[in-house]
Amino acid sequence: MRILFMGTPDFAVASLRRLVEDGHEICGVFTQPDKPKNRGHKLAFSPVKEYALSQGLTVYQPVKLRDGTALELIRSLAPELTVVAAYGRILPEDILAAPKLGSINVHSSLLPKYRGAAPINWAVLNGDAVTGVTIMYMAKELDAGDIISAAETPIDPDEDALTLTNRLAELGAETLSRTVQALNDGTAGRTRQDESAVTFAPMLSRELSPMDWSRPARALHNQVRGLIPWPTAVTELGGNRCKVFSTSVLDATTSAAPGTILAAGKEGIQVACGGGTVLRIDELQADGGKRMKAADYLRGHPIPVG
Repeated sequence: MRILFMGTPDFAVASLRRLVEDGHEICGVFTQPDKPKNRGHKLAFSPVKEYALSQGLTVYQPVKLRDGTALELIRSLAPELTVVAAYGRILPEDILAAPKLGSINVHSSLLPKYRGAAPINWAVLNGDAVTGVTIMYMAKELDAGDIISAAETPIDPDEDALTLTNRLAELGAETLSRTVQALNDGTAGRTRQDESAVTFAPMLSRELSPMDWSRPARALHNQVRGLIPWPTAVTELGGNRCKVFSTSVLDATTSAAPGTILAAGKEGIQVACGGGTVLRIDELQADGGKRMKAADYLRGHPIPVG
């Protein structure tokens, strides 16, 4: 099939790679414009652009999508289908409708749950046991199109959002492969979303980072997992602000006030949480420092118990 692909981050690379491996004709790849990166502000390619160029695919990076230029380009490419995976841009209806078979999206949740920008993170933040991917027809309203296919996977209670993202990228690629074949064969289904079951997954912000130790240990553990790799959970330890990268919910109870340091040693930093629960900080990074095991941090930054 002749396919136009649109995507930007690592998550999207798996889907593009699978389309290439399946032998489809990729007539073009849309990705976001190069952006300055790191201290030198050197322009960096998106992961999708890097992969596309490695495969000899033609890459387009339109700045505007509503002035008619992008639509004219797409019509000249004459795709049968547009596949979108985490492109990061809202597509106008005329672009969505341009291909003969329309435009489909690889979305990293089981729609209609978690429409929006950060479905993987919110599934982890909320402590969900199951998530998945949905392949849907794209519509004017964000993530509201009819569902073609879906696949689910359990979420490990200690899995962070980055690890889950990598798994869902591969699951999305597999599901996309089957879906494109069904579209090509004319056997693809189409199911309207249940509007009464819609939930949203808004963009993340640093406002979500501060850890409130009056919350239960499991909720804080989910916060740490769900905010990896950005913006990360943060707390103050011994007067130092630290990013928290890894924690463990302990099978223990305490009568100490939330936020009390219960133990600080080679096994990590144990902190009293709401409801008498206990959370151990296993890995952290102090402002201006390096990411390290909590035990290593304590060698240079001893924290008094109590």
